[in-house]
Amino acid sequence: MSNNSLVSGWPGAPAAVAFRLDGAAITRVVEIGDLSEVRPWASVSKLAVSYAFGAEFDWESCKPSTHAGPVGSFIANMLSHSSGLGLEEGDPVAQVGKKRIYSNVAINKVVKEVIEDHDPANWLRIRVFEGLGMNSTSLQGRPSDGVTGSTEDLVTFAKAWLLAQGISEASRNRLITPYAPQLDGIVPGFGSFSPCPWGLGPEVRGTKEHWMGDWPEDSFGHFGKSGALMLMNVREKIAVVATSTEDFGPWAVELWPQWTSEMRKRALGS
Repeated sequence: MSNNSLVSGWPGAPAAVAFRLDGAAITRVVEIGDLSEVRPWASVSKLAVSYAFGAEFDWESCKPSTHAGPVGSFIANMLSHSSGLGLEEGDPVAQVGKKRIYSNVAINKVVKEVIEDHDPANWLRIRVFEGLGMNSTSLQGRPSDGVTGSTEDLVTFAKAWLLAQGISEASRNRLITPYAPQLDGIVPGFGSFSPCPWGLGPEVRGTKEHWMGDWPEDSFGHFGKSGALMLMNVREKIAVVATSTEDFGPWAVELWPQWTSEMRKRALGS
């Protein structure tokens, strides 16, 4: 099967890489499209915010248990969509810790509360992009969904997650461990799940049947409205990343479960 045939059904001009790690070296098993073109990551931006918080935890400038957002909410609630805040400003607010409500506003608020008057674009550059050598990547809008960068930089970023580069392994593990794992919630575009596990930024697959296909329960990642995605597994030392020129839609809901499963199969060499 050719690489081009692997994106049959994916509209526009996707770019993607599936790889495994052999030690610290990347073995690419799939490469598709223009990997250098800078494209919007949309909500994959939340993984950059998460990684920056991992650095903050290492520097002990804050902790997951630091109060943030509504009364009774912590940084961990804000990053894991369990603060009760709605998707955007003005949306209905629920009780803290009772349901996982996907929230852009929570991500933007927790960044503001932690960095105060500092520029979030500069914060992400210093905490994440610069140190990892992600030279095409920058924040152009809100922290929750405003990062743009190349697919090649997503490969670099996925490798960093797998190896805990730039943050401690303890902080990386904290970020990818489900917080309040019993909570029910909604994955935008894919519906309701009970439970709906989420880490401190990354979505964790758990038993959900959706865009992560047949990846193991401890797999984690994120996708965005722009059609970008990152999906990783530390134990299997594999990852797939993609960007798109076509926004997320019904095509992705239909395609991605099978597509990510095929990428895992190829990354594992089976």
